[in-house]
Amino acid sequence: MIKTSNHDLTIHFAKENEVGTILSFIKQLAEYEKLSHEVTATEEKLRNTLFGERKVAEVLIAEYKNEPAGFALFFHNYSTFLAKPGIYLEDLFVKKELRGKGIGKALLSYLGVIALERDCGRIEWSVLDWNEPSIKFYLNLGAKPLNDWTVYRITDDGIKNLANQFM
Repeated sequence: MIKTSNHDLTIHFAKENEVGTILSFIKQLAEYEKLSHEVTATEEKLRNTLFGERKVAEVLIAEYKNEPAGFALFFHNYSTFLAKPGIYLEDLFVKKELRGKGIGKALLSYLGVIALERDCGRIEWSVLDWNEPSIKFYLNLGAKPLNDWTVYRITDDGIKNLANQFM
């Protein structure tokens, strides 16, 4: 467990018995982003992908006054240009009633510590265009938008169609 300069706030790597908390945060984030209809995550799926044989992501949990307050879910990517790993922040979320207490900043700052420890060349994430509070938060931390890049995505049937095109 990592103590922060705010004595009411601690951050730790999630444990398997916290998958219910993680799922709750995911659902709250989806509601905030108006994407609840897209959530198919379950505790079992999270347990398999975060704590199973092939772990594909990691989670930091922030606790404020010993209660779960927020989370950051991330995984490693790779930069061929830098020949270094990077960190992709998939989700950063703080409970609505606890925003403004430095919890999001602490989670992101600790992700910076992890990136340095693991010799990562960059930390990247996406933010919805309409999410002005988050955009302002990230800009205030020194993040720069990559306006020259467009995110593309293939899901579900698109993945199957893509795979079927393989010789």
